[in-house]
Amino acid sequence: MSTLLSLGHGYSARALARRLIPQGWRIIGTTRSAAKAKAFRDEGVEPLLWPGDLAPALAEATHILCSAAPDAGGDPFLQAVPEIAGAKAQWVGYLSTTGVYGDHQGDWVDETTPLTPQSERGRQRVVAEEQWRATGLPVHIFRLAGIYGPGRGPFEKVRDGTARRIIKPNQVFSRIHVADIAQVLEASIRHPNPGAAYNVCDDNPCPPQEVIGYAARLLGLPEPPAVPFEVVAPTMTPMALGFYQESKRVRNDRIKDELGVRLLYPDYPEGLAALLRDES
Repeated sequence: MSTLLSLGHGYSARALARRLIPQGWRIIGTTRSAAKAKAFRDEGVEPLLWPGDLAPALAEATHILCSAAPDAGGDPFLQAVPEIAGAKAQWVGYLSTTGVYGDHQGDWVDETTPLTPQSERGRQRVVAEEQWRATGLPVHIFRLAGIYGPGRGPFEKVRDGTARRIIKPNQVFSRIHVADIAQVLEASIRHPNPGAAYNVCDDNPCPPQEVIGYAARLLGLPEPPAVPFEVVAPTMTPMALGFYQESKRVRNDRIKDELGVRLLYPDYPEGLAALLRDES
């Protein structure tokens, strides 16, 4: 039996588990929350409370996925459990971010683009990527664009009137539906290439206000008000501010050419329409 040890079993990892469990996989997911542990069991995932003893799970894992957020020291699991480097897993995945490329003023980047992060979050991700590579394990890096999916769409804010179309000239984001993250990860598991990095994004980088406006039209509601970035910047969270301080278009050719992935949701209109259908 194939066993996936999911370190920091979060939103994207849970989507992967939903693909693998019906195929007979055993999934072990770490969590700090007793409530989440119960939810994991309901989903067919074996919870492992963290901090805790990872040794038995590491000994049994044929595959490892880490999606934990880094801190100033890099990856928290590698810092706490250096024995991870001695695991016998045949595939290891690390979920990073396209924020490692920094700002490119709307230009295109791909996996060969130098890593020049500008946000602290991006710099921490670069450190964590390097730490995972240094383990000598068969590591694959996945640089995720902005994630959306069930429970993470724009519809709630549009409905309750809190959504805004934030306008910043030449601001472009890439994004990805969580179901496509899951299929990219599974494709990599089926076709491993240790040391590879993959951009995980859809085909349609665009200004964020377009997405909000389209969501409103799908709901049959007026477009949310347009607000200049400089007006709302002082009220933004550090993470949101970091997104708006970087503008780039991210290429995804490698997941298609190397892994044979055909995106389920190649652009936000298809992805948002599917989310709305699934609500009904």
